[in-house]
Amino acid sequence: MTHPTASPATDRFPLRFARTHRFSLGVPRLFTVSPDGERVLFVRGTSGTDPVSRLWLYADGTERLLADPLAPAFADGSPERVPPEELARRERARVTSSGVVSYAADAAVRLAVLALGGVLWAVPADGSAPRRIATAGPAVDPRPSPDGSLIAYVSGGALRVVRADGSGDRVLARPEGADVTYGLSDYVSQESIGRARGFWWSPRGDALLVARVDTSGVRRRYLADLADPERPPRVIPYPAAGTPNAEVSLHVVRVSGGRTEVRLPAAADVDHPGGEWTDPAFEYVVAADWDAHGPLVTVQTRDQRSVHVLAVDEASGAVRTLHREHDPAWVALRPGTPLRLPSGALVVPARPGGDSQGLDLGGVTTPPGLEVREVLGAADGRVFFTASDEPTEIHVWSYHAADPGDGFVRVSDAPGVHAAALGGPALVLDSRTPGGHRVTVLRDGAPVGTVAVLAEEPLVPAAPLALSLGRRALRSHLHLPSWHRPQDGPLPVLLSPYAGHGLQLVLKARGWPGAVAQWFAEQGFAVLVTDGRGTPGRGDAWEKSVHGDRLTAVLQDQIDALHTVAADRPELDLGRVAMRGWSFSGYLAAAAVLRHPEVFHAAVAGAAPADRRLYDTHWEERFLGHPDVSPEVYDRNSLLDEAAALTRPLMLVHGLADDNVAAAHMLRFSAALLAAGRPHTVLPLPGAGHLVSRERTASGLLLLERDFLRESLGRRSESEPE
Repeated sequence: MTHPTASPATDRFPLRFARTHRFSLGVPRLFTVSPDGERVLFVRGTSGTDPVSRLWLYADGTERLLADPLAPAFADGSPERVPPEELARRERARVTSSGVVSYAADAAVRLAVLALGGVLWAVPADGSAPRRIATAGPAVDPRPSPDGSLIAYVSGGALRVVRADGSGDRVLARPEGADVTYGLSDYVSQESIGRARGFWWSPRGDALLVARVDTSGVRRRYLADLADPERPPRVIPYPAAGTPNAEVSLHVVRVSGGRTEVRLPAAADVDHPGGEWTDPAFEYVVAADWDAHGPLVTVQTRDQRSVHVLAVDEASGAVRTLHREHDPAWVALRPGTPLRLPSGALVVPARPGGDSQGLDLGGVTTPPGLEVREVLGAADGRVFFTASDEPTEIHVWSYHAADPGDGFVRVSDAPGVHAAALGGPALVLDSRTPGGHRVTVLRDGAPVGTVAVLAEEPLVPAAPLALSLGRRALRSHLHLPSWHRPQDGPLPVLLSPYAGHGLQLVLKARGWPGAVAQWFAEQGFAVLVTDGRGTPGRGDAWEKSVHGDRLTAVLQDQIDALHTVAADRPELDLGRVAMRGWSFSGYLAAAAVLRHPEVFHAAVAGAAPADRRLYDTHWEERFLGHPDVSPEVYDRNSLLDEAAALTRPLMLVHGLADDNVAAAHMLRFSAALLAAGRPHTVLPLPGAGHLVSRERTASGLLLLERDFLRESLGRRSESEPE
């Protein structure tokens, strides 16, 4: 492989990538805007290498630090005392920073509450000193009542409440056993559904809607630190595909005492779609809220083909169905829906025409071809949401619910990926574009200031070629070495996609995946990134084309993109092609060399879920059904039985502390390869979870991947597999 000596900037990239936690440090997030638009709370560190997040206030055009965990006043909070429930919440959210990683505010955004090392703090937004609130035990997920007079929190699995002045701490819901919690979300809801919360205040502050979770029927996993054999294993209730889920019920719990169980329906109605495997039982609480009209709950069936939106009578617990949705594959859950407007009208998913996934805004639907991504909320008479009319861009849109004549208005302008937080006349516009990352505060639609983005620059500027390849117009990015000239000879090709459900990489925005792709390009590869079938942004049929088969169409799209771009670019050497990936794309990379060794000559498979029976219920059953009913589908989508087909170099990488894709996936796959007599490389990462965050591990892994790929492709040619 011919390439020049790497530049100093290229040499420094792996360490900077790791030290900045994938360039995420110094990026403001978790914006909360007050209803009058005057105050914006957010979380951010002090630089692009500062791993400790602080709580900040933006007001009157300036930023002010409200809570600094390193200040002497916060010395009582210790990272070593973070409750295990909070550590689990952070792992599910892929949080790698410390300090203020979450907070909650009252309705007026005058008071924020947060927990540091299990210690509860009340932080006034006026800049006065934070107050420590004594609690009965380590506090998890504290949330103030709307008027800020009370703070609810979870400790030891019990939901408790304390006055904001620190008095009157008492229990509201006590667990009946060691496997029961009140006020916390279960594993599947956090990891695969996206519901991180477990309780919601009433607007009056006199009651809460509370989730009760019973994991007694869930099978246990034992996660040991193999590098520290004296440490006992962690015990995790993990509902693998085809096994029992946690039992989740909802209760209206009154601050004055007493509670009423919500009478959730047991199963879907007669309109529920059939299939080889059908389970109409409502096992999943996928969303909940409490607005001016009362509690609002969304439930989904075990087979995910039916979703009901329910209005709850807080006095009796009776429910009334407001909206039903069915789908023969699965009902896609759109973040932020349902949303109930002040009029009582519902904002729910709809398909206005064609295949785009739109919104029904109380009887008005979004235009055909506008792919809705998320509902952001309603403020100042408008509903705000993000949507795409081109898959590589995501924009903020608004609709004036009170004046439909205004129509749909695109709020963001520059090509890129935009999100927003809103309150009254103010909007915080979070914009990632090819030129960088900018956070703008708007009032009545006009910019009035910015919130600083302090992230480090990647050192390796990415300038990918944006492509639309083949008959499916596959959105792709091609990264070439900045130093390469035609006379330098052909380049080996590295495919570096994600290509799985729920995530796009080919976007008109700077981000860490593009920076890593460009770094590999500077090492002497032509790097191709393609979003194919199964990824978001291109309609319902596109996303659900992987139903029942998670590999065939996805691999074919990667191959089609490769061959299409190579036909126009002779500098790409099709005799030296590799794929690298993590999680789903690690699984895809391993499948690539097993199923298509005539195309792929090496692979690095990180955290690959090689045995689909080991993954969780909600995620896996969505695509493959029940493993007891359709075992052959799980066999076809797992890699263990294909181990004997390996003829190319394959590196398996896995974090041994990964509680999402367990290291058992790698170990079972490696054992199958060994039994088939197929040599391969195994790289275990002690102490690493699903997101590799330790500095030396993350930086060293990039270098080891590079060296493995260089060596593997350097000794392969266009010859047939061995």
